[in-house]
Amino acid sequence: MSEQILVLNQAVGELSGSAATSSQMISLIQENAQQELREYQKQQSSLQELLESSHEQSLASNEILDYLLANMLGDPIGQSFGEKATIKVYSLTETGYRGYMAKVRLHSIDALEMVLAGNKGETTREAAKRTNAVLAINAGGFFSHEGNMIPIGITVVNGEVVTFYGSGTDEVFSFVGFNDEGQLVGGHIESPEELAEKKIIHGASFLPTLLKDGEKQPIPSKWANAKQPRTLIGHFKNNDLLFIVIDGRNTGWSEGVTLEEVQRKLLELNVRDAYNLDGGGSSTFYYQGEVLNRPVGGERRVKTNIIIKE
Repeated sequence: MSEQILVLNQAVGELSGSAATSSQMISLIQENAQQELREYQKQQSSLQELLESSHEQSLASNEILDYLLANMLGDPIGQSFGEKATIKVYSLTETGYRGYMAKVRLHSIDALEMVLAGNKGETTREAAKRTNAVLAINAGGFFSHEGNMIPIGITVVNGEVVTFYGSGTDEVFSFVGFNDEGQLVGGHIESPEELAEKKIIHGASFLPTLLKDGEKQPIPSKWANAKQPRTLIGHFKNNDLLFIVIDGRNTGWSEGVTLEEVQRKLLELNVRDAYNLDGGGSSTFYYQGEVLNRPVGGERRVKTNIIIKE
């Protein structure tokens, strides 16, 4: 009987030791879990602070840009606050030329489209009215073949590559397009596969590239120091889009502008990247049902237009 009691006492002691060990393990696990929770909460708090700071910085950047533009150009002559886009339109009046500029903040990629006309083309006004757009400018260059308009270079509409041509000359076309997040993408494109890699859904071609990462790009000699009507596209340092049309060949109203003058002006406006689109008689600025500028020779039919919906 005494031996049985001894064995029982040993078993109880072992159980007690095991229970103490289990209790210690549970305490350790709980402590680790609480520490992990504290670390997680700390990380979440830091992340939230970063997000709030980023949002505040974005708002501040937007306010600074609006303030800068208002000081340089005056108050907007038109504003549109839609679910898909916010648009502010300014009048450009400089020595020797006049035009219009739109600053566009996209809230949805659905606000933006590259509109392709039929074989005979259409005016920018017709394209805008057909698509219920609030803002529109002409886009890429084109040539005529057997009475039909054919876009030059690369044209992408709703993710479909409509044309992919080389320039056929020593000049290199600049592609100007938008990816699936509404970001402006431009420059030289080597292949249709590159368009897919960059997730391009809209785009057209002309030349030359004016600014890249805030730096002036070379102007081809045959384009240098020539005053012409211009259509320009770009984006500011805060990624808001920029659309400009400048009139020309109109004595007493607007002589036009050189690409060198354009580069200087764009840098003053804090523009990061910018491209020259089809100009001359094609240059057209449409806003809220009206063509605001004075296209030389009247409104011309073109092959592609960029439109913005609210």
